[in-house]
Amino acid sequence: MDDRLIVALDVPDAVSGLAVAEGLGDAVGFYKIGLGMLTGGGLALAQELKAEHGKRIFLDLKLFDIGATIEAAVRGLVRFDIDFLTVHGDPNVVRAAMEGASGTKTKILAVTILTSLDRADLDAALMREGSMEEVVLARARAALDAGASGVIASAQEAAAIRALPESKGRLIVTPGIRPSGSGAADQKRIATPKDAIAAGADHIVVGRPILSAADPARAAQAILAEIDG
Repeated sequence: MDDRLIVALDVPDAVSGLAVAEGLGDAVGFYKIGLGMLTGGGLALAQELKAEHGKRIFLDLKLFDIGATIEAAVRGLVRFDIDFLTVHGDPNVVRAAMEGASGTKTKILAVTILTSLDRADLDAALMREGSMEEVVLARARAALDAGASGVIASAQEAAAIRALPESKGRLIVTPGIRPSGSGAADQKRIATPKDAIAAGADHIVVGRPILSAADPARAAQAILAEIDG
């Protein structure tokens, strides 16, 4: 199975998530479970997909809190043998998360700027001045300097991040992926699967274009074919 494709299980509960995974079968080997499913049995689903189905798990919680709380939360979460876990890219948060994950195989990925945001959103949130790429690069560099295993960033900034000396040997995971011909929906900084990988992403995250397809397994296979094509 090609683990460059991570399918986002953006469904209400673990029962629905398991049904999606069983329908996709061997077409997909890596799944993202987000905050929206946490109260719907997300951690139980993570365990089942990992232990019973041999899948890799990306727990996308985007943790943000004081250092002691982050460290304790991560230490508890890594007991579920997850592969990737997200935190916000503030250096103090990243350092605490890395401490919590110490001695495990879990990769801590730092969120730079959400792909649903643009410069106007940053202005509204009183974020620092500069182009979107400048802000993303600054946050990526700070997170990597703090020890993050990699970053979450759009494909539009992936190439610039990959060019950073700090990114050597680190992961770039790219959401906001839309296969050719798909609509943007609530995403603002999007790219095709092929363009994201070409820009330097190690993994792409795709949800609705697969989940809403008439044949999700075929849609997943088509995305992988698009990457290779």
